[in-house]
Amino acid sequence: MKLTASVDIHASAERIWHVISNIEQAGEVIEGIQSIEILKKADSEDGFTGLKWRETRTMFGKTATEVMWITEAKANGFYRTQAESHGAIYKTLVKIDDTGSDDTHRLSYEFDGIPVTVGAKIAQFLLAPLFVGGTRKALQKDLNDIKRAVESQPA
Repeated sequence: MKLTASVDIHASAERIWHVISNIEQAGEVIEGIQSIEILKKADSEDGFTGLKWRETRTMFGKTATEVMWITEAKANGFYRTQAESHGAIYKTLVKIDDTGSDDTHRLSYEFDGIPVTVGAKIAQFLLAPLFVGGTRKALQKDLNDIKRAVESQPA
């Protein structure tokens, strides 16, 4: 199940990066996140790849907790996360692109849920139509929360 969502933000890539790379404070920016617990600090030259955390959020009216980690990052450009749960691998690309307009950048999420067990493959086949719209809506809500936080900061 691959989904994408994006939002244009009137700010520099550096300002956007400052907000999206501050995983410890993500719950203060993204309304759906209830808590973040850092499990492992980054162990890479970029200071971000390898960061691992436990995130608790509300999804589809229920509380869910997942362990996530950064697999790749380029400051002011993008980072990739991964989580493994319920027989599936979840990968997300969080990316900042220049729109060609002065001081406006596009922040996008590319989410991919890859079932790896037979049970997860069956569940995705049966339930994906029910979850696609809600998941896309949640991704867009997160992006809008980030936009609001970035644009409310002084330039």
